[in-house]
Amino acid sequence: MTAFAAYTALFLAAFLAATIVPAQSEAVLVGLILAKEQPVVLLLLVATAGNVLGSVVNWLLGRFIEHFRDRPWFPVSEQKLARAEAWYRRFGIWSLLLSWVPIIGDPLTVVAGLLRTPFLTFLILVTIAKAGRYAVLAALTLGLM
Repeated sequence: MTAFAAYTALFLAAFLAATIVPAQSEAVLVGLILAKEQPVVLLLLVATAGNVLGSVVNWLLGRFIEHFRDRPWFPVSEQKLARAEAWYRRFGIWSLLLSWVPIIGDPLTVVAGLLRTPFLTFLILVTIAKAGRYAVLAALTLGLM
């Protein structure tokens, strides 16, 4: 696999995993780390960029949710959105550090947009969360933990 194809596949998997499409970016990342064809640091940067960009899409959806909430294609069910909003209201912006967690993470990023979390604050916290998850995964894969 060429480096371009590897990075593209990883970016797309990470992006899709953070949006409406169920995807497993972790499996792609682990496979590429084990293949030892690309530098791990670059793989982590690509995965993080893709996953954060997917979360930014969710944040943007949240900003305009009132217009699209009733549409069948909307990525988050009312129930998940209500649960995420309760979490967000209870723990505030710090709940974005859980944006990497399956099931609750994606709705949290939508709610952050809905509740008008400042974009820079959102971006910093989500980047820390997503990068941290991928760094731990890489360390486990490499036997460093």
